[in-house]
Amino acid sequence: MSRHERADRVDTKARTMSFFGLGKAVTMDLTYAAGGTQRTAVVKSDQGSLDTLPLFTDGDTVAGTVHISPSPGKRVDHLGVKIEVLGQIELYFDRGNAFDFVSLVREVMTPGELTAPASIPFEFKDVQLPYETYQGINVRLRYAVRVTMQRAYGNTVSQEFRFLVRNTETPPRLDNPGIKMEVGIEDCLHIEFEYAKAKYHLKDVVVGKIFFLLVRIKIKHMEVEIRRRESTGVGPNTYNESETIAKYEVMDGAPVRGESIPVRLFLSPYDLTPTYKNVSDRFSVKYYLNLVLVDEEDRRYFKQQEITLYRHEL
Repeated sequence: MSRHERADRVDTKARTMSFFGLGKAVTMDLTYAAGGTQRTAVVKSDQGSLDTLPLFTDGDTVAGTVHISPSPGKRVDHLGVKIEVLGQIELYFDRGNAFDFVSLVREVMTPGELTAPASIPFEFKDVQLPYETYQGINVRLRYAVRVTMQRAYGNTVSQEFRFLVRNTETPPRLDNPGIKMEVGIEDCLHIEFEYAKAKYHLKDVVVGKIFFLLVRIKIKHMEVEIRRRESTGVGPNTYNESETIAKYEVMDGAPVRGESIPVRLFLSPYDLTPTYKNVSDRFSVKYYLNLVLVDEEDRRYFKQQEITLYRHEL
């Protein structure tokens, strides 16, 4: 079975990993309490493959059973087993110093020896999961259930089982009727464009119009871009990275004065997240609509407008 075929399987029963220490082997599995009814979602892994992982929202109960097994005929001495629910923010330029904004711990097994498979139920009720899972350019926000078996002489056995968090929001109030802006080059170009609104849910449609009031340069084509800007760190150590998420050509060829071009851009096909503002004082994610015009000499003219994205359904 290929890596991608494995990734496509629903991970309600997490994959097994073997650990070896002092000649002893231990395997750990995790089964979530909801079993086959557990909600799931697909996310890209660090390696770029697609993983299907359990999905939770803020206030959910995270519960299930951990299965710990020694190799047949083996005895494993340990100093106890604990289960944690973790929410972490990791900045890629500061690896090794993850910030824990969720850290819940249960001691589930006292010191002793393991000679046969053990199934240990656990439950963390009404867990606060305030932020969505996020994988960005310089930062990631991740959640996991971590199972740790303490061993003598520092031979600790630990395994993490990732899960996703997505939270719906109440649609924000539309404070203004839409976006209206102008792009102009004196005596050469004058364009007005408007969009119906500035706040969109992730499956929404951007609807607008572009009006050409003065055209004295030879425009080759025009496009609308959605750009994501990720800001990490604080103060002088803030890093800003931008990437183009979507590019939609709205016109090919030279327009004439008085022409009107409609814009209709569907958001659902693109890999978008909600707008994040100052997540735990670690990072922010903003989105922008860019109107880009390219002339026959490949000079680019653009106008940028910030928009707000939100999730209204899972």
